[in-house]
Amino acid sequence: MTRYLLTLTLLTATFAPAQQEGPTATQTLVTLDSNSHQNPTPQNLSLKLNGRDTPITSVAPIPPTGAQIALLIDDGLRTSVGRQISDIRNFVTSLPNGTEIFIGYMQNGRVVSTQDFTTDYAAAAKAVRIPLGTAGVSASPYFCLSDFAKRWPSSSEEQTPKARFVLMITNGVDPYNGSVSPMNQNSPYVDSAIRDAQRAGIAVYSIYYTDAGIRGGAASFSGQNYLSQVSESTGGRAYFQGTGNPVSMGPFLKQFTDSIAESYAATFTAPGNADLVRIKFSTNLPKTKVRAPAEVRPGTRIAP
Repeated sequence: MTRYLLTLTLLTATFAPAQQEGPTATQTLVTLDSNSHQNPTPQNLSLKLNGRDTPITSVAPIPPTGAQIALLIDDGLRTSVGRQISDIRNFVTSLPNGTEIFIGYMQNGRVVSTQDFTTDYAAAAKAVRIPLGTAGVSASPYFCLSDFAKRWPSSSEEQTPKARFVLMITNGVDPYNGSVSPMNQNSPYVDSAIRDAQRAGIAVYSIYYTDAGIRGGAASFSGQNYLSQVSESTGGRAYFQGTGNPVSMGPFLKQFTDSIAESYAATFTAPGNADLVRIKFSTNLPKTKVRAPAEVRPGTRIAP
C-alpha cells in the first residue's frame, strides 16, 4: 500500500497538451511486422487521418533509452502461474540497457506497484512475485488498465516524453459485462480502456493466461476476443496459444521485446480541436505489415 501511495504522488499527465486550435504536431507509435529488418521512412509509409491522405513529417526509431514498459500481472491468477515466474524474471533482466520497467499487479480495479519505473533490472526482477490467486481480486483488467493509463507514473522530473508500452498477463475476461457469451462481446469497459490507452499514447500488449477469474470455454473466447480488441486498437498485439496456457511464456516475451525493437515514432500534423482522430498507416515495403493505434490524441508526444 505504501508503494502504491508513493506511486500516486508521482503521477503525471500524458504528453499531450491541452486542446489547441489549428494544426498540431502529433506523434504515434508504429511497429513493423516483417521477417527481416526494414527501415521505414516518410517515403515508404502512408497515413490516412480521418480518411484523408496526410503527410508524415518524420519517422524515428525508438531507442532503448526512449522506451517505458509497464508489466501488469493479474493478481487473480492461480498460483500455477508460478511456473512462469523464471521466464518473466529472465525477460526483465534481459531488457536492452536504458529501457525503463515498471512491475505492477492488477487488483480491485487499480494497479498496485511492486517496483516503480527503473533501469535496475535485478531489483525489478525481484519485485516479480506469484499472484495472490484470490478469486475476484483482479476485478476487471480493463478497469485497471483505464486507471493506470490515466495515472501513468513519472520516472523523472525532466518529463522527457518516452514511448509507452503495457504488457498485461491476464485471462482478459470482463466479469462486469454480464455474460461471456460469444454473442455479447460489446463491453463499455473494454471500450473505455481502449480510449484511455489511446489518449495516453500507450501500445497495449497481452499474454493470455486462462486460469484467472471466470473459467470455461466461453470465458476463454471472451477474454481472448477482448484482449485482441485492445491490442489491435492501440497498436499492440495479443499473444495466446489456443485456449490453454503456454508451456513457457519465453517465446511470447521474446516476440514482445522484438516488437519494441521494431517500433518507431511517426510525426504528422493533426487538427488540434479534436479529442481523438482516426489514423491508418500502410507501407509499400515488401512483406511488411504496419501496426499502429486506430486513434490518437492530437498533440501526443512519444519522443523528444
